Amino acid sequence: MEDKSLDELYKLGQQCLNLGNPKEAMSYFDRILSIDSCHSQALLKKGNILGKLGRYRDAVLIYDKALAIEPDNVLALLNKGLSLHYLAQYNDAINCYDKALQVKPNNAVALYNKAASLVKQNKINEGLKLLGQVIQLDYSYKAKAKFDIDFYELKTNTLFQRIIL
Repeated sequence: MEDKSLDELYKLGQQCLNLGNPKEAMSYFDRILSIDSCHSQALLKKGNILGKLGRYRDAVLIYDKALAIEPDNVLALLNKGLSLHYLAQYNDAINCYDKALQVKPNNAVALYNKAASLVKQNKINEGLKLLGQVIQLDYSYKAKAKFDIDFYELKTNTLFQRIIL
């Protein structure tokens, strides 16, 4: 295994992820990063795994490394924002989503996640207005919002009901 290329290691890591073995996949991405600490794809995969394992602080650190290499990496910005959201650091999460939107305006994922963070900050009207815009861009977010825990407390809110019904 010592003579495997970074591409081969990456493919093996991705294969493990596809088969539902995130810890084994992590070992491949860690090997890549021990050889090339600036391998942005391996950093993104590692951050993603850490996030799925609920290790959001660690994920944020990994996404910061990826963003130091590629400051406009929308995926790293979105995933860092999501990790910060789960850590209840909503302002920081919103900053990540805003940076992603500077790179890719009208990105539905960034807009939706920003709406959720705004709602969690109790900026209900602002969050719902944004949610309405997201649904205009991508109708599938209507169903997603209906069952999203971040919007759960709004189930009886008239504006929320108008948006999702």
